[in-house]
Amino acid sequence: MKRFLGFVKKEFLHIFRDYRTLFIIFGIPVAQILIFGFAISTDVKNAGVAFLDLSKDETTQKLTDKIISSGFFKRTENLTSYSEIEDIFRKGKTKEVIIFEKNFGKKLQNEGKASMSLIADGSEPNTATLITNYTMAIVSDFNTDISGFKANNPMLIQPEVKMFYNPELKSQHMFVPGVITMILILICALMTSVTITREKELGTMEVLLVSPLRPIQIILGKVVPYFLLSFINVILILVLSWLVFGLSVKGSIILLLAESMLYIMLSLSVGILISTVSNSMQQAIFISLVGMMLPTILLSGFIYPIENMDKAYDLISYMLPPRYFITIIKSIMIKGTGFLYVWKETLVLISMTILFIVMSVRKFKIRLE
Repeated sequence: MKRFLGFVKKEFLHIFRDYRTLFIIFGIPVAQILIFGFAISTDVKNAGVAFLDLSKDETTQKLTDKIISSGFFKRTENLTSYSEIEDIFRKGKTKEVIIFEKNFGKKLQNEGKASMSLIADGSEPNTATLITNYTMAIVSDFNTDISGFKANNPMLIQPEVKMFYNPELKSQHMFVPGVITMILILICALMTSVTITREKELGTMEVLLVSPLRPIQIILGKVVPYFLLSFINVILILVLSWLVFGLSVKGSIILLLAESMLYIMLSLSVGILISTVSNSMQQAIFISLVGMMLPTILLSGFIYPIENMDKAYDLISYMLPPRYFITIIKSIMIKGTGFLYVWKETLVLISMTILFIVMSVRKFKIRLE
């Protein structure tokens, strides 16, 4: 028994001396509970809403104030015509447009009924459904307030709900862009980090270095096959989404493929950087999967809206490349926008790519000398 307790004590000491094991045991559960508890939320918070008020009377103003003061929405813009609706959705900040018909207050007072339209951005089906449900609940509460609980001759506001880009609320509009984003970051980062780390772990990197090839040529030789294979993956997914789900690219296919190539380059540079800090293939795999897959799913806006997250997680998501690529691919593929609507996100991806490449090359020079 004494020997057994001594063996158990030795195992405890071994665990406490290995910071990576401690991180897996204690760090990951803490990170997951914080992310799942605060970042992932199905509640609507700070959803962008624009108003097209064709009546501009006291009733529409009161209802507008009630919607904004609920805490679920924030006003992004006041529109003046129907022609502005598509443009405001393309900018990506507005999730819903609320339209009040002409003579809204007079019709409600004289006829007891008035209509309003709720147009939501259907490119994010779950968010669109939540937002319209929240808005209708607020309108229902407003109906109760103005009717004064009177059964005879109640005044009713009747909302009409429409979905922009995705009238049928197909989930493919959300999952296909997200899957492309996740596949590219995982394949490029994971496979690149593993293939280079494997050479170092097996001791064959020194053999490559004494060859006529320069270090940068060796790195490019490892990277180019994954670049081409990942690009083929993008084309394959786009073809399957069109043939199987009927989801075609509404914008420029050339622009979409160019943005995908940029994102692939960024992902490959991340993989190279991971390989510089990894001493083994297992470590590279762990960093790639935990460091890239979970943030891509949870903090990039793939499934859970970023505006619903706390400010701290919103700031973290700004450092994640998938956040920008998801915005780009949804804008081009689903909304049919051009480069003028995604140039900011493109510039961020270019800057990140240059930064990671510079860091990776410098690290590799140090480690391979």
